[in-house]
Amino acid sequence: MFPEEYLYILALKQCKNIGNTNLKKLIENVGSAKDVWQASKKELLDISGIGKITIQDIGKPDFLHNAEKEIKFCERQDINIVSLQDKHYPAHLFNCDDAPLLLFYKGKIENIIHPISIVGTRKLTAYGRGFIQDLMKEFSGKKIYSVSGLAIGADTCVHEESLKNNIPTIAVLAQSLDTIYPASNKNLSKKILENNGVLITEYATFDGLSKEYFLQRNRIIAGLSPQLLVVETAYGGGSVTTVTAANNYNRDVFALPGKITDVYSQGCNQLIALNKAESIVNIPSLLEHLNMSAQPELFPKEKPKIKLDPSKTEHQKVLDFIKETPVSLDDLSDKTNILHHKLLPILLDLEIYGYIKCLSGRQYLLN
Repeated sequence: MFPEEYLYILALKQCKNIGNTNLKKLIENVGSAKDVWQASKKELLDISGIGKITIQDIGKPDFLHNAEKEIKFCERQDINIVSLQDKHYPAHLFNCDDAPLLLFYKGKIENIIHPISIVGTRKLTAYGRGFIQDLMKEFSGKKIYSVSGLAIGADTCVHEESLKNNIPTIAVLAQSLDTIYPASNKNLSKKILENNGVLITEYATFDGLSKEYFLQRNRIIAGLSPQLLVVETAYGGGSVTTVTAANNYNRDVFALPGKITDVYSQGCNQLIALNKAESIVNIPSLLEHLNMSAQPELFPKEKPKIKLDPSKTEHQKVLDFIKETPVSLDDLSDKTNILHHKLLPILLDLEIYGYIKCLSGRQYLLN
């Protein structure tokens, strides 16, 4: 049995002019979804920012009837529902301003450990596929969940390679759980559940299908995880909306760079150039950024360093200011009087030569 509150949230969700933000505001001011549903128009209009258009659909009997049908459908289909008030609502998503009040899911969400969201183009190339395959092999045996959107292309590859490497995976749908889209991924969705994964969505059956839902779904992919990886995307691809949400949520975003002539690398290159994502240089350094690098050896071998060219005096000047504790790009620029656009190539050389390490947020320290 689901709490009665879910019934009234589902009824309110059907009101055309009530989105997540207004619904949260109404509930916070009135006390509960049931109280909102039963409140007088005057009481609701007294709430700041709530107008006649917003509340005009509240109380319609058909909406409550549809909500009852939805509850019964979920009970028959073993679909779980979780609300923002529940203790096992996904922790990272909970802190997002536009988190859905209700989520529908199959599988178990109570024990999700270190979720990592991975997205990319539907027209995945051999380059992107190879990266995902290599990455999932490195993730194998580590306590993580992969998160993606079950779309064809990069999403499908993420889910499939996760399963191959015994990694639980979470598929975020852009429609209700009574429909799997694309239909070609129905068997994949079954395998996800059979291997401790999760299917999750904010949409009920009465929401139907809409192109807009795919963009709205992307914020959940971004919100579920502390980190987002973008494998391949063209200019203006759907992955860019996921990155925008992730940036708004202060997530760590990483993008796979590629040739400037490759259409499905151009979006990633642009994200990196605009400082909306950090460049994925290689998988070992990415694992370090994700706090998943291997434990240090008991007697590690010293990494050979490429000798600095004596003529490159600025390289040594910059290196002198980098210590064993992280220092930011801005601080280095201030101390060395070298502008960012000139400093970044020097730092890249020092990293490639093996003298320094670059951490998340453009923090640098001695290697």
